[in-house]
Amino acid sequence: MFCGEFQHTLDPKGRVIIPSKFREELGEKFILTKGLDECLFGYSQAEFERIAEKLRQLPFTDADVRTFVRFFFAGAAECEMDKQGRILIPQNLRDYAGFDKDIYVIGVSTRIEIWDKKKWDESSGGNQITANIAEKMAMLGV
Repeated sequence: MFCGEFQHTLDPKGRVIIPSKFREELGEKFILTKGLDECLFGYSQAEFERIAEKLRQLPFTDADVRTFVRFFFAGAAECEMDKQGRILIPQNLRDYAGFDKDIYVIGVSTRIEIWDKKKWDESSGGNQITANIAEKMAMLGV
C-alpha cells in the first residue's frame, strides 16, 4: 500500500526521484497518467491492468464513459526508473499537471500521485476543508 508525502524537485530534464519507499511496489516499469485534480496518477502495471479491465466492462455507448476512458488512456505513459530511482515525466504530463520545479509525490493506497507544490499546498490545506470532507465520508459510511 502506498502512503506518505515526499517533497522533491523536478530536474531541468523533467526527471523526478521516486521515493525509495514506493519503488518496489511500483516496479521498475509503471504507468503514469493524467489524474484528477490536475495531478498525475502512477500505477504498478498490475494495478493499471486491473483498472483497465474494469473500464473495458463499462458500456462504450455512454458518452461519459468514452470521455473518461479517452482521458485516462490517452494520457498514459510507461515510465522506467533509472538506477537512481528517477523517472522522466513526459512533457505532455508535466504540462497537464502544471509542474514548475517543486513537486510532491504522495502515496494514496493503490497509486501514487505527483503534484505541483503550489497545487498540493492549496488542495491539502485547511481544517475546514478537512472537516467538510470528513463529514461527507461519514455519510458514505467511512
